[in-house]
Amino acid sequence: MSMGWKINFPCLPNGLSDTMNTMSKELAGQVALVTGASRGIGEAIAESLAARGAHVVITARTAGGLEELEDRIHEAGGSATIAPLDLTDGDSIARLASAIAERWQQLDMLVLNAAMLGTLTPVAAIDGKEFNKLLTLNLIAQQALIANFDPLLRRAASGRLIALSSSVAREPRAYWGAYAASKAAFEVLVSSYGAEMRNISTVRTAILDPGGTRTQMRARAYPGEDPQSIKDPAAVGEFVAGMMVEGFESTTFHALPKVMEKA
Repeated sequence: MSMGWKINFPCLPNGLSDTMNTMSKELAGQVALVTGASRGIGEAIAESLAARGAHVVITARTAGGLEELEDRIHEAGGSATIAPLDLTDGDSIARLASAIAERWQQLDMLVLNAAMLGTLTPVAAIDGKEFNKLLTLNLIAQQALIANFDPLLRRAASGRLIALSSSVAREPRAYWGAYAASKAAFEVLVSSYGAEMRNISTVRTAILDPGGTRTQMRARAYPGEDPQSIKDPAAVGEFVAGMMVEGFESTTFHALPKVMEKA
């Protein structure tokens, strides 16, 4: 899809998949935007929301992973729209917001998942150029997303925003200074927005620390870790979908363990 998006609601198959039963359609008629959705946790969240009937708009820098995810969602009887974009380009965020406003007039769910890890290094050795890039994506782009989608969240009957964070935002760790600083500031930003919305709208915010999860970012941060010792991203996806169905107050904080029992 080009940067001048023309978003169309895709045709659904005549017979919905068995996985799309009545109980799994609690989010039918609602629209969700998930960033960083081409793989890992973002991908899993998008699939779980779609399985519950939401139409998911999925974003990432490249189209390949998004197209594969869109195909899986459609094959399962769900609906999705791909929107490849670079979140560090503020203009592209504004264009996406305009396209979604034109097609649906509102946004029920916003999942802020996209982030970069950067280099794990002592604070005194942080590369300024990389740090600037990290802050641009992990913090400045997140504020741009909130700013551009705030009007659409307010138009929804119950706008919900979930921000994916990390334990290092609250428990500083050696060599994690750059990433931790960006996530700590991100949490403050989201919590402040939640406080601002609490008495003037139905928009609610939550922060989720997914904990140890089998993702590429985790493998980069812990190269010696057995990936089978931590949970699959699908567990996080199911947890987030459950939060969206049940609702929450601003700004709730949740931290998931490395291993979760299967439902």
